[in-house]
Amino acid sequence: MKIAVINGSPKGEYSITLQTVYYLQRKYPDHEFSVLHAGQKIKALEKDFSEANALLESADAVLFSYPVYTFLAPSQLHRFIELTKQSGVNLRDKYATQISTSKHFYDITAHKYVEENALDMGMRYIRGLSADMEDLLTDQGKTDAEKFFQRFLWSVENGIFESETKADSDYKAVPATVPADVSEAKNDSKDIVIITDNTDPSTNLSAMIERFKAVFGYRTRTVNISEYPLSGGCLGCFRCAVSEKCVYKDGFDSFLREKIQTADAIVYAFTVSDHSMGSRFKMYDDRNFCNGHRTVTVGMPVGYLISGAYSSENNLRNVVEARCETGGNFLAGAATDERDTDSQVDALAKSLAFALETGHTAPQNFWGVGGMKIFRDLIYQMRGMMRADHKFYKKQGIYDFPQKKKAQSMKMYLVGALLSNEKILAKMGNKMNDGMLSPYKKMFAKMDKAKKKADRKAQKKAGKAK
Repeated sequence: MKIAVINGSPKGEYSITLQTVYYLQRKYPDHEFSVLHAGQKIKALEKDFSEANALLESADAVLFSYPVYTFLAPSQLHRFIELTKQSGVNLRDKYATQISTSKHFYDITAHKYVEENALDMGMRYIRGLSADMEDLLTDQGKTDAEKFFQRFLWSVENGIFESETKADSDYKAVPATVPADVSEAKNDSKDIVIITDNTDPSTNLSAMIERFKAVFGYRTRTVNISEYPLSGGCLGCFRCAVSEKCVYKDGFDSFLREKIQTADAIVYAFTVSDHSMGSRFKMYDDRNFCNGHRTVTVGMPVGYLISGAYSSENNLRNVVEARCETGGNFLAGAATDERDTDSQVDALAKSLAFALETGHTAPQNFWGVGGMKIFRDLIYQMRGMMRADHKFYKKQGIYDFPQKKKAQSMKMYLVGALLSNEKILAKMGNKMNDGMLSPYKKMFAKMDKAKKKADRKAQKKAGKAK
């Protein structure tokens, strides 16, 4: 089998993920692996895609190899997928799979993104391999890689693959309207930034942005990332982990910290493209890594203005919510143009204003708690290199280990002993449940007592007033 390996890492030959490909190449010499360093050569491929076209056309299967960057594949691989679709190369019925390396921080959303795009192109997708960065250096990691490729070969031989997805044919943008009678007076006490990559004022996304600005009670400013002179996507060089400065000299790190992260709220506005926010937005996201793994905007409310069939993009919706959860941001809402566009934009404006005026926050769910625990362990292990992250995590109290709650641990041993003895359980009846509810009953009793005291004081005050 001839396999076209699309190396999406900007590091080229120095990609850790690519080493798994080289390992499989040695273990399965009967198959031909041809590597295209798409991530490293993306600017050249934008000018001339013929090399990629020739490789893809001659291959029996396509293997996407990449590190996970910010919930998805690197922006360079996003761009490569865009170029592939634009090129018109016929990939229908060719097999596709993927290998990624990461610390398993949202590798599921990255894999789903690649899968969805492979299915868009009519490819026969087979589930890929998600590995830890060091897995291949262990016996288990080698075994996992081999088992993955054995399953891939078996799937090809037996015609086992994922079904092709169907586009949402019902989607038709509902135009947004900009009210003409809205007062120009705006509250200047808060700084709200709208970040977009839209360059066409005739699009519905532009109308959505203008309506939001019109109905929102606070003055806003717009940052168009398509106009910012980004030198390129994140290189994954980790130099910023020590210096807190990006290796690029385009000034984006200072711009990000001084013009965007100082805001009181952020509204992201984009059009759904290839099951994501598009390669330019992804480049912007990846370049945010100059902040390392630090949740520097924690507590900031965030909103989204999205043009496209967002409701059918389950993976993208997960990414949007997970970004807010792991960043400690309150998601004020995502307004789309699928239905009642004006009402959705107005609702987002009200929700964001409420969050700003009340300082509203929400506790993290699994996406946020689980994601931060992965980073907590990673940063502590790599604290010698990721000094800025380590300092931030210590200051924010994110290091919550070791768990030295001795009294709680002894209590659980006692509960475990009781639960394992049927005779004691029979005698106790509901006493154990009553014991578990006891702290709550005490809390409610204290609240009731305080309320009665406050009521008596109010009545006494009212009596004196008479």
